[in-house]
Amino acid sequence: MTRNEGTYKAQSAAAMKRQQEAEKAQETQRAAEAADSAVDAADTAVAASADASSSAQSSPHGTAQTDQTAETDSKRKRTKMVPVPSHSIVPERDAHKNPILECRHLGIDFGGLHAVEDFNIMIGQSEIAGLIGPNGAGKTTVFNLLTKVYQPTRGTILLDGVDTAGMDTAKVSQAGIARTFQNIRLFDSLTVEDNVRIGLHNQVKSGMWSDIFRLPQHWLSEKEFHDKSLELLDVFHMADNANDIAGSLPYGAQRRLEIVRALATNPKLLLLDEPAAGMNPSETAELMENITKIRDDFNIAILLIEHDMDLVMGICEGIAVLNFGRIIAKGTPEEIQANPQVIEAYLGTQGDDGEVA
Repeated sequence: MTRNEGTYKAQSAAAMKRQQEAEKAQETQRAAEAADSAVDAADTAVAASADASSSAQSSPHGTAQTDQTAETDSKRKRTKMVPVPSHSIVPERDAHKNPILECRHLGIDFGGLHAVEDFNIMIGQSEIAGLIGPNGAGKTTVFNLLTKVYQPTRGTILLDGVDTAGMDTAKVSQAGIARTFQNIRLFDSLTVEDNVRIGLHNQVKSGMWSDIFRLPQHWLSEKEFHDKSLELLDVFHMADNANDIAGSLPYGAQRRLEIVRALATNPKLLLLDEPAAGMNPSETAELMENITKIRDDFNIAILLIEHDMDLVMGICEGIAVLNFGRIIAKGTPEEIQANPQVIEAYLGTQGDDGEVA
């Protein structure tokens, strides 16, 4: 290497070092400026906050406006708006409570037949409601939809605000819907008490091993179920029949037993399918009193299907009329009695010759 080449390399190295030092100094200066800017921004924010506070204190509306804005934001976050079926009525005492049952556009098809179509109903927490209509209108089919004997083809069923979609009959019973049947379905060979105890199955507290080995918890549960069964039977004055075979009871007593068994499941909503069928007038009058007593004592809602109009108009607060799977009228007993569509559905239309068609 010549002397000139060595000098050139030394100069190049020195120049590169000076450039690196200059870049480092520029980075340090930029960092310092950024820090100064952050401090200035913080000072500005503090000053602005102080000004706002001062302004709020000087203005009589400043604090109120701030609180109102915060309250509005809070409401906006927690408020949930949902659509509800129109033309629904509930008792005044239930007006500010969630409905115990709400059906929205409920329907079911059997092949090409629309058995129930666009069924909308709302029942209050302590309402006694009626579902009436001619034979074959679809009333029992609605009960089968509510209890998931049939799964709806479309629509929504809300029980106390909870969607029952995906539930089976057992889950719906646990959720709080109990029912009786148009045709009595008792365990005829079991005693009256045993029929009621079957309804208490979803309240069992003892475990499998406790029941197998008859541990103390088992006997405590047995005593509790025995006492509860007699208490429920006493509602219909049937405690003295506790050891009778269910199949040996008169028809009216079997009807009452079926209601007691339904109550044993501790329901929120009780569905009664023609509870007065086969009863004489005195038994029907007693049933009316008992239905009201059940509503008041158990604090539950009741939806009943019935052809006895004296019973329906006597105890129901709201009534829906079903015809060919569709609701044609909803209202109070007085409104239903005067509704032309209801009269036509039951009695038909009168032709020009005066005959009913």
